[in-house]
Amino acid sequence: MNPLLDFSGLPRFAEIKPEHVAPAIEQLLAENRALIARLLGDSAPPTWQDFIVPMEDANERLSRAWGPVGHLNAVMNSPELREVYNATLPIITQYYAELGQNLALFDKFKALRNSPEFASLSAARKKIIENELRDFRLGGAELPDDKKARYLEIQERLAELSSRFSDNLLDATNDYTLVIENKEELSGLPEDVLQAAQEAAVAAGKPGWLFTLKAPSYMPVMQYADNRALREKMYRASGTRASEFGKAEWDNTALMDEIVKLRGEEASLLGFANFGELSLATKMADSPQQVAVFMRELAQRARPFAEKDLAELREFARAELGLQELQSWDVGYASEKLREKRYAFSEQEVKQYFPEDAVLPGMFKLVETLYGLQIKASVAPLWHDDVRFFDIRDAQGQLVGQFYLDMYARNSKRGGAWMDDVITRRRLASGIQTPVAYLNCNFSAPVGGKPAVFTHDEVITLFHEFGHGLHHLLTEVEDLAVSGINGVEWDAVELPSQFMENFCWEWDVLRGMTRHSETNEKLPRALFDKMLAAKNFQSGLQTLRQIEFSLFDMLMHSNFEAGGAKSILQLLDEVRAEVAVLIPPAFQRFPHSFSHIFAGGYAAGYYSYKWAEVLSADAYSLFEENGVLNPDVGARFRAEILAMGGSRGAMDSFKSFRGREPSIDALLRHNGLLETS
Repeated sequence: MNPLLDFSGLPRFAEIKPEHVAPAIEQLLAENRALIARLLGDSAPPTWQDFIVPMEDANERLSRAWGPVGHLNAVMNSPELREVYNATLPIITQYYAELGQNLALFDKFKALRNSPEFASLSAARKKIIENELRDFRLGGAELPDDKKARYLEIQERLAELSSRFSDNLLDATNDYTLVIENKEELSGLPEDVLQAAQEAAVAAGKPGWLFTLKAPSYMPVMQYADNRALREKMYRASGTRASEFGKAEWDNTALMDEIVKLRGEEASLLGFANFGELSLATKMADSPQQVAVFMRELAQRARPFAEKDLAELREFARAELGLQELQSWDVGYASEKLREKRYAFSEQEVKQYFPEDAVLPGMFKLVETLYGLQIKASVAPLWHDDVRFFDIRDAQGQLVGQFYLDMYARNSKRGGAWMDDVITRRRLASGIQTPVAYLNCNFSAPVGGKPAVFTHDEVITLFHEFGHGLHHLLTEVEDLAVSGINGVEWDAVELPSQFMENFCWEWDVLRGMTRHSETNEKLPRALFDKMLAAKNFQSGLQTLRQIEFSLFDMLMHSNFEAGGAKSILQLLDEVRAEVAVLIPPAFQRFPHSFSHIFAGGYAAGYYSYKWAEVLSADAYSLFEENGVLNPDVGARFRAEILAMGGSRGAMDSFKSFRGREPSIDALLRHNGLLETS
């Protein structure tokens, strides 16, 4: 039996082969199209049970067959899998676009909306129908036939371009290696980083130390290497990935122009002034102008702090490090040296207190305390030996959800960290279907037979992704389309993830999840206090960096003509001139690796990180007022935010939890951007 067609339990990863993909997807698409024809041929008035449920079943089977394929393409990429993934993607894209444009289906949903049954449906089911009606309009259902055909072409082409953007970036990242044979050139690099580089060289059959552009290898070079020429070399290689400076077949320049142009055309077909407006039709924010105003106001608040950060860094680099002119490849290095001097600790010192076998149980204990849960290791078919699998149970021992954890970087895995859904909670005739999630990171793997150790930033990343996971896993909604993260406005989806990050700064949480990798001692209070003092170190610069990316994204999708007189890079230069204080060198090609907006779901939505940070900081302030480990407040957060999924608007969920509208004050306070702080 084709393992992709087995929906009885978890995906059978060990058995899935590239040759299974096309037959499984073709069979499911044929079954789904036959079902839709039958539903449309039924002259009886549509009901939830006879119309929605069969379609939900059919589309869930398709997503549960395609999901593991997309996941494996992201974490175990191979030429064979990539080929079949890219060949099948247009067929899937076409199917969903056809559904969204099917006027007869749209009419059925309208009939259900106007039927006597609608009034008796649950709030979640009403929300699903309203969302569907909105999405039919946004999917081009009301377009004339010639425009429908063009809309379909655009969807397929965009899916293809996004996938190619990702592939190019992965290939360009994997292609670059730097072997250093003279250890003197590596002074300043921590011992565990050298050990990992040495093991990488041995694995590649090379002498010396091998470095790559993957974060666990690249970041420590930028932060610790005394060798300025080495930093510049790595910075240049990273900053020009997938651009005209590398192999022509991996250059993302033309792809980016075409993606932005096609998104603009799609918006215009649907009657929107620009893609920014189309993107915001399903988000909390009202208009591109509102987002730009929010970003510019935040930039104004952060700018004085950023200017102070940069002036201090330049002066320190000149006086202490002999760097007369601070270059982009010096910033991470000089910042680390300044932090060490000012706060008398290094990130490397802190890292030794966060071994994986202390961090994971500590994070689980926090969640168990807040939400009355139990998290235990469990067994499932896996795609790699490094992957682990866990059960989440309630206080009564009932299974609530399960998740995979894939933490380490490898060549076959795309960069970054992300959560994805495997199975979504819903009520079936046989009972409740348990939700399952993937949690993926790109941390350094263990070296020398010891547990992996994480930087504090990596611990924050892990908490962030687990926050997304909990949003998916702790839902109590029983209807698929608004269960977990489904149906949640994109600019609110970061609320639970950013909320979790706050706990990484709490002594009562941290001390329980630390153990020195050599001495087994807990994190000393004095070191924690230094970390806390340094928490908002350069927070002005970091805030402006996020604003730069967000404003660039929104302006590119609302106030810019792709392929016109101004290039994407020129637009970014204009944004930097307006909001940034730190301008990278002219050769830097940041947009070419900006997967979030060119190959992810964040197009005209990157502002969501800052938007949701307002919500998450304000939500967390209720914990600060009542005790951060308060299970009563935890139960309320679980019930009003996590459990509700997309069954009601995010603002309604926030107000139900907080008792009022969100305020920006907590965000400014948390980031040290208030004059009084």
